[in-house]
Amino acid sequence: MREETRTIIFATVVCISCSLLLSGTAAVLKSRQDTNAAFDVQRNIVKAFGMDITGATPDSIGKVFDEHISEEKTTDNLPVYVWKDDGKATKYAFPVSGKGLWSTIYGYLALDSDLRTVAGISFYKHGETPGLGAEIEKDWFQNQFKGKQLYGKDGSPLDFSIVKGSADKLPPKQKRCAVDGISGATLTGKGVQNFLRADLARYADYFKTIREK
Repeated sequence: MREETRTIIFATVVCISCSLLLSGTAAVLKSRQDTNAAFDVQRNIVKAFGMDITGATPDSIGKVFDEHISEEKTTDNLPVYVWKDDGKATKYAFPVSGKGLWSTIYGYLALDSDLRTVAGISFYKHGETPGLGAEIEKDWFQNQFKGKQLYGKDGSPLDFSIVKGSADKLPPKQKRCAVDGISGATLTGKGVQNFLRADLARYADYFKTIREK
């Protein structure tokens, strides 16, 4: 066998072996990435429901889902997560998302049993500026939402606001549905405000139906 032929055969075998190795590695990594992404989603749904997720593991989050959380669909086929205690629905969560300043922001928002008041919120995926818009993922920002009113007594969405400065300085009627913005990240806050309003309107009929049962 000529030297050139041996070289070509060797190079071909090396290329095929490397391709197979890379394909196998990519498949394994993709599976792990998908598992981690699913865990991140579940973990943030649980957080929106007001649970402490410090040190949470896939097993511990899975147990919470098995014991308390089920996924349903609205008549418009929108996803809703229902928290049940002893078989009784006590809280509802749904995905929220929209444009911030630099990226699409994803999160989950949960309502208490009155279907008007925030039980919790979690923003978990975005590309906002670290130290500025990225503060939306911090507890100090998210904790402000708890107890805020999002729907009126008639089920209509309220004009929820993320304000520049302090929401505490607003009149009571406005204060009940407003939180402090992030210094230096006004456009991120405006984006969050806008897509939350849109998502609240999208789910309004569903929650109105639940209230009337």
